[in-house]
Amino acid sequence: MPGPILIFDSGVGGLSVVAELRRQLPGAALAYACDNAMLPYGTRPDAWLVARILAVCEAAVAASGCAALVVACNTASTLALDALRDRLAVPVVGTVPAIKPAARLSRSRHIGLLATTATVGRPYTERLIREFASDCRVSRVAADGLVAEAERHVSGDAVDEAAIRAALAPLWQVPTLDTVVLGCTHFPLLRDALAAASPWPVTLVDSSAAIARRTGQVVSDPDPRRGLDPSLATAPDARLARALARFQFAEPRLLPLG
Repeated sequence: MPGPILIFDSGVGGLSVVAELRRQLPGAALAYACDNAMLPYGTRPDAWLVARILAVCEAAVAASGCAALVVACNTASTLALDALRDRLAVPVVGTVPAIKPAARLSRSRHIGLLATTATVGRPYTERLIREFASDCRVSRVAADGLVAEAERHVSGDAVDEAAIRAALAPLWQVPTLDTVVLGCTHFPLLRDALAAASPWPVTLVDSSAAIARRTGQVVSDPDPRRGLDPSLATAPDARLARALARFQFAEPRLLPLG
């Protein structure tokens, strides 16, 4: 057997990709790994992040016996995808902000990019905008606080609606904006709250469907599911366990690092 498909994120954001993987590959065994001890990634130094991502992903791949690794984190993908592919023996599927589909969908040619600090100004993001949205106005907003809101929401706690409105406020300075890229995998978990906080209807776009399609292409014969899927975390706790259980994962085990 080739092993499960392993999804990695700093926290629970990768669960937004899990939902699409479950839809497109309903019979596939999955495993989940997160580095919640170091959450959030979006505000940490680049060099530290690359070393940390390599260490955590190597440990998670070894512990899970996976057939492929899905890096369900924009920050980790834009920083460490090449290094992971060089280091690991399994296929690695990355995540990038959905600039290209957003530009296709926008009628006003004004799109927003809602992401973490580490993603909004990344050279990789700049290249995506130049290549796929050069004729668009792109309003970039760093909304690191939404990561914590998504973590709370998925574990069953109420979101802070005022904090969500404040995070989104810079997007609404020009009323022509009609499409918003959710450039952090945590953010689709807040889709309903984000839509409710928008002063006019906008199209919210994320990468989860494209990630699931690509995963299906690189893993042609994944292990079949057998009950709850396993999960690993660098700081397992009750809140994380509640979040993972909602997505049919077993209680997280501690991921040993070296």
